[in-house]
Amino acid sequence: MIRTDALERLPVGAALPALDEALETRGTAVLCAPPGTGKTTLVPLALAGLTDGGRALPGTGPVRRVVVAEPRRIAARAAARRMAWLLGESVGERVGFSVRGERRTGPGTVVEVVTTGVLLQRLQRDPELAGVDVVVLDECHERHLDADTAAAFLLDVRQTLRPELRLVAASATTDAAGWARLLGDGAVSGGEAAEAPVVEAAGASHPVEVVWAPPPRSVRPPHGMRVDPALLEHVAAVVRRALRERDGDVLCFLPGVGEIGRVAGQLAGCGAEVLQVHGRAPAEVQDAVLAGGTEGRRVVLATAVAESSLTVPGVRVVVDAGLAREPRTDHARGLSALTTVRASRVAARQRAGRAGREAPGAVYRCWAEEEDGRLPRWPSPEITVADLTAFALQAACWGDPDASGLALLDPPPGGAMAAAREVLRAIGAVDADGRVTGRGTRLARLGVHPRLARALLDGADAVGARRAAEVVALLSEEPPRAYGDDLVAAWRTARRGGDAYAARWRAESRRLEGALRAARGDGRADTAPGDGAAATGGRGGTDDAAAGLVVALAFPERVARGRGQGAYLMASGTGAELAGGSRLGSADWLAVAVADRPVTSASARVRLAAVTDEETARRAAAPLLSADEEVHWSEERRDVTARRVERLGAVELLVRPLDSPEPARVRAALLEGLRCEGPGLLRWSREASELRQRLAFLHRELGPPWPDVSDAALLADPDVWLGPELDRAARRADLERVGAGSVLTRLLPWATGDAVRFEVLAPQRMEVPSGSRIRIDYAGAQPVLAVKLQELFGLQETPRIADGRVPLLVHLLSPAGRPAAVTADLASFWRDGYRSVRAELRGRYPKHPWPEDPASAEPTRHTKARLNRT
Repeated sequence: MIRTDALERLPVGAALPALDEALETRGTAVLCAPPGTGKTTLVPLALAGLTDGGRALPGTGPVRRVVVAEPRRIAARAAARRMAWLLGESVGERVGFSVRGERRTGPGTVVEVVTTGVLLQRLQRDPELAGVDVVVLDECHERHLDADTAAAFLLDVRQTLRPELRLVAASATTDAAGWARLLGDGAVSGGEAAEAPVVEAAGASHPVEVVWAPPPRSVRPPHGMRVDPALLEHVAAVVRRALRERDGDVLCFLPGVGEIGRVAGQLAGCGAEVLQVHGRAPAEVQDAVLAGGTEGRRVVLATAVAESSLTVPGVRVVVDAGLAREPRTDHARGLSALTTVRASRVAARQRAGRAGREAPGAVYRCWAEEEDGRLPRWPSPEITVADLTAFALQAACWGDPDASGLALLDPPPGGAMAAAREVLRAIGAVDADGRVTGRGTRLARLGVHPRLARALLDGADAVGARRAAEVVALLSEEPPRAYGDDLVAAWRTARRGGDAYAARWRAESRRLEGALRAARGDGRADTAPGDGAAATGGRGGTDDAAAGLVVALAFPERVARGRGQGAYLMASGTGAELAGGSRLGSADWLAVAVADRPVTSASARVRLAAVTDEETARRAAAPLLSADEEVHWSEERRDVTARRVERLGAVELLVRPLDSPEPARVRAALLEGLRCEGPGLLRWSREASELRQRLAFLHRELGPPWPDVSDAALLADPDVWLGPELDRAARRADLERVGAGSVLTRLLPWATGDAVRFEVLAPQRMEVPSGSRIRIDYAGAQPVLAVKLQELFGLQETPRIADGRVPLLVHLLSPAGRPAAVTADLASFWRDGYRSVRAELRGRYPKHPWPEDPASAEPTRHTKARLNRT
């Protein structure tokens, strides 16, 4: 018996006439309806003709087949159960669902709820969607990659194959204008592109009071998968506070399963039943949460799955931790993982609305009010941040390898698409032009990421279909942390386990084994070029060998060689470290299945891996093998390194010295070393350094043709002054023996004839009145002549060089060689400064002459007694 009372209470019924009209005239529509209005339940029933619009009576019009696409399995199951309940039926009659690994439909099913992943698989097999009249894309605001891809494919189908196929994009809160433009461009009715109609349904939610509940002290921001335990303690405290201050059940939003478990542990003894809702929760727990009606109060700890896809009855209070999980990909390191981010304002509004579904409620937000405006408005579209390998394969199978012809709200980033196509080429899924191969089509039909599909398809020949399927099932859903980081140990735990994960793992293993047989048929030799998987020992061998092979086939760039003390180097070039106490630490080689890189760490953290060996690594990652002759400058050795290296990606397998490297490559390596270490690599005597300083002085004061001898200038063209020596040198020591002074003379302007005047323009020494030849210091900005004061008696003018353009800076020294005065104007010094210097020093140095008139005195470098004798 149809439950008319429940159907008539759903506010979306008032919008159904407008939705019907939009679909009749345009064929597409955007439906915006708040949570709890019935958009996920009443709308599909009405579109199928099972109810008579808003009156909730049995339908009298033609029955249409409707497919509803949900982003999550739990939401698909819940929506089907709710619609079947409204019709007074069991799931599998007129309403059914299909998710990965489970299908409940019958011959009379006209409304089928599927995940977007299942919908994509159907579109690839049957682009026309034969027999389907309407497709509803629910919760499209979440911008999951599968949903965006399905929308693009469906619009393509409407334009080219099925103009009569109706399409509805539905969400509680969405970018209605963007979706209206997207669906309008795909509209075909009337022959013109225009925006699709936007149909809005009024909500029936009650007022929700916002309570700002920031932590009492600062907490560390999330990074990677890590959430500060202090924040989780605070969230648990806020839940307890809400239980004291408010009536009704409490729905608490947390970013992931780990955080839910930790908060649940802190709520022991809170006086309420604590339930956990997430994609991995057992079906009976999910059913209990969604059914409601238990005695006593409940605290429901949930991920974003309860944000909009599910309705939890009895909730009057929401506690929002303010966090969410989004995918991120580090293309440089070949690592993909979820990361914890601040929830968007749209998500926060969605979560708060859950408190006002049935009565006035309250939301406790675990952040300060002033932070709210700084939150991102929308969640990041998955297409802009996620690994696009699966998307690229879907696009290639659709016949649009670069996705340029697909109607997408956001285009895929070019770099991410290039990285995805590189992976697909490596596993033989696409050809050099990006077009899908027959093997790629088979990989796409396996219903897992292309990497895992490759491991399943190729690994089955080596280890058997069942074992390959079991390992791939472990990789498709990461085992609980309690299973440990040893994949083989986790495999054995799942085999004998009775927990919810083990049950899901067994179901997925069976599904994969069946999908493998269907996709492969009798093509058992269907392996990627060069992988050699079938040569690893056939269907015998241990579980360790099988796991190592399958993981290496899935992630060849993550095969890793040990570096000691639990540290490894992956073929991608990224370092990896095991957790302390890991049983994997003694392995020489690992095939890393799951790794992430903490923000503060240069190395990845291994979370799940299998022991393997070099032979398996070589075969599974054969495209990464290379053998090169390397001649380069080693910064570590600070010398030329010449060797033959065999590598697997970044991992060195075998190194031998190169006896006779090519002279040109040696010369290039020496040049590299010269640029790294500078001209100081040569032998610099005092004379050579002074020669360089004198040349620098002339370049500074006179300019060309005098050369620039700065480091930058010398290194810019070393062939001009060091060419012959570079040709003869084979290693660092050869350059260290080169006298810099002799090679710098090549830079003198011989061609212009100016080189012969070098000693005149920038003399190394200058003869002073005493007859001494004093060395000139060119190290500073102005050349310095440091000479004893008595040796300049009688010299009136300051000495000059560079054709008289530059006066020397005269450092007048005491008889002991200590500075007594500095002047660039000797005549002024004799006139004004000498008297005070004479008064200060003649008592200290009485044996030396200190005449009253230095201009007429005889210059000398001797004492008065010796001067008298001569």
